[in-house]
Amino acid sequence: MKTTFSEIPEAYKINSLLHQKTYLVDGELKQWKGEMAEVHSTISSTENYTPTVLGTIPQLGEKEALDALNSACLAYDKGQGLWPTMKVIDRIACMEKFAQQMKTKREEVVKLLMWEIGKNLPDSEKEFDRTVDYIYDTIEAYKQIDRDSAKFEKNAGVYAHIRRGPLGVVLCLGPYNYPLNETFTLLIPALIMGNPVIFKPAKIGVLLISPLLEAFQNSFPKGVVNIVYGRGRVLATPIMQSGRIDVLALIGNSKSANALQAEHPKGNRLRMVLGLEAKNPAIVLPDADLDLAVEECIAGTLSFNGQRCTALKVLYVHESIVDEFNKRFSEKVDALKFGNPWETGAKLTPLPEAEKPAYIRELIDDALEKGAKKLNEKGGETSDNFIFPAVLYPVTKNMRVFKEEQFGPVIPIVPFNDIEKPLDDMAESNYGQQVSLFGKDIHTLSPLIDTLVNLVCRVNLNSSCQRGPDVYPFTGRKDSAYGTLSVHDALRSFSIRTFVASKDNAYNNAILEELLDKKTSNFISTDYIL
Repeated sequence: MKTTFSEIPEAYKINSLLHQKTYLVDGELKQWKGEMAEVHSTISSTENYTPTVLGTIPQLGEKEALDALNSACLAYDKGQGLWPTMKVIDRIACMEKFAQQMKTKREEVVKLLMWEIGKNLPDSEKEFDRTVDYIYDTIEAYKQIDRDSAKFEKNAGVYAHIRRGPLGVVLCLGPYNYPLNETFTLLIPALIMGNPVIFKPAKIGVLLISPLLEAFQNSFPKGVVNIVYGRGRVLATPIMQSGRIDVLALIGNSKSANALQAEHPKGNRLRMVLGLEAKNPAIVLPDADLDLAVEECIAGTLSFNGQRCTALKVLYVHESIVDEFNKRFSEKVDALKFGNPWETGAKLTPLPEAEKPAYIRELIDDALEKGAKKLNEKGGETSDNFIFPAVLYPVTKNMRVFKEEQFGPVIPIVPFNDIEKPLDDMAESNYGQQVSLFGKDIHTLSPLIDTLVNLVCRVNLNSSCQRGPDVYPFTGRKDSAYGTLSVHDALRSFSIRTFVASKDNAYNNAILEELLDKKTSNFISTDYIL
C-alpha cells in the first residue's frame, strides 16, 4: 500500500530512526561497535512504494551469546544465586517495578508494533495492555501458589514443606506475530519463578523491545535478564550446544524446536515449553446459525490477516448449507477494509514478511490448477506488501493450501456430508491445537465433543479459536505444543516441586519451630502474602 509521509498522522510518524546500539548482559547495557542490521517495515511512507527503514540492531556473534549464557549461569549459580533463593515477596517486588516502568512505554511500543509487524492500532494497543494485565495476573497467581504452599503436611510420621522451585537457565525465543504478548507469556513466568533468562527477540518485531531494555536492567538483579540481538542460528546454536540451558521456551515452529533440541548434548535434562504451529479447523454443521458462523469464521480466519497460530486455517462446511455459507462469507471478506495500521476501520493491513504475498499466490494458483475456484471478487489482488484474502472452494487433500499452515490471508473451504471426513482429517493431521464447532443440536454435538477433545486441546463452541482468556490452559497435541501455558500453568511449566522433609520427633520439631519463628530461611515459611 502506498502512502506519503504527510498523510501519516503525526502521532504515528517515524520521525527519527531507532539505532539500538546496546544489548543487556550481566546487568549492563553493553555498547556494540560491530556489524549492525537494518530493520525494515513493509509499510511505505513514500508515494512510490519502498519499504521504510525503522532503525538498526546489533548482529551479535558467538562470543556475545556465550557471554550472555555465562551471565545467566552466574546469576543462577547452580541454584545458589540471589535470584533463585530470593524470597517470593522480593521477586514479586522486582516484577511490579518492571510493570510500572513498562506502562510508561506504551506509546512507543504500540507505534513500533504497527510499523514492524503491521498490526492495526486497536490490536496493537490491546497487545500491550493485555501483556501488562498478564504480568499482574501472573503476580496474583504466584501469590496464590505461595499461599497454598505456606504450610506443612504430615504423612506416615514425616512432615513435608512443599514449594515450587526454579529449574535453571532459560533460553526464551518468541514469535513475530505477537512479539510482545506471547514472548512475555514465556518470559514473565520463567523469571518470577526464579529462573534467569536469555532472551532473543523475534526477527520481526525486534525494535519494540528497545524501549523496555532499561526497565529490565534496573528492575532485576544483574544477570537475571539477558537480551541479545542477531541471527538465531548464530546465537542460539552455541548456547544450546553448551549443555548449560535447562529450559528451552519457544513459540514458533516445530522445525526450529527440533533443531535446537538436537543441539543440546543432554536432552534428558532439557525441559521444553513450546507453542508451535497449528492448522485449526472450523466445522459448520447443518443446523448452525449461519450469521454467527460467518461472523466468527471471518474473525477466526482473518484477524491480523490470519497470522496467528490460533487462526482458523481450514473451514469444513456441510454440503446442505455450503452454497449459502460461501455466498455470505465471500461478501463479508470482500467488504473488509485494507489500510495502514493506524487507519480507522482497517481490518486487513500490510504483511510484515516481504515474501509472504508471493507465497500466498503460490497456494492460490496451486488450488486453482487442481480444481478449486476463487469465490470472492477481490481474492488474490496483489500490491507491494499485501495480497487480498482469497476464498477457495472446493478444496481437496491434494492441494497445498489444505496441507500447509498458510499463516496468512487465504481461506480454504472443504465441503462434507459425512462428519467422519473432518474427524478423520483431524486425526491424521500432524496438528492438534483447537477446533471451532458450529451447531446447536445436543444429540449431534455430544458425540462430536467427546471425540474432538481427544484430537485437540480446546473445542470452541460457536466461536472462533483463540488463546484467551489467559487463565485458561493454552496448549496442543502432536506438533502443536509441548507444555501448557496460561497464567497458572505457565508458573508450573517453569518450576518443579521441591520440599523439605523431617521426621516427626522432638529434635526436628524444635528446629522447625525455630526456623519459622526466626524467619531465617527464605524457603521454609508459613507467611501469608497479601
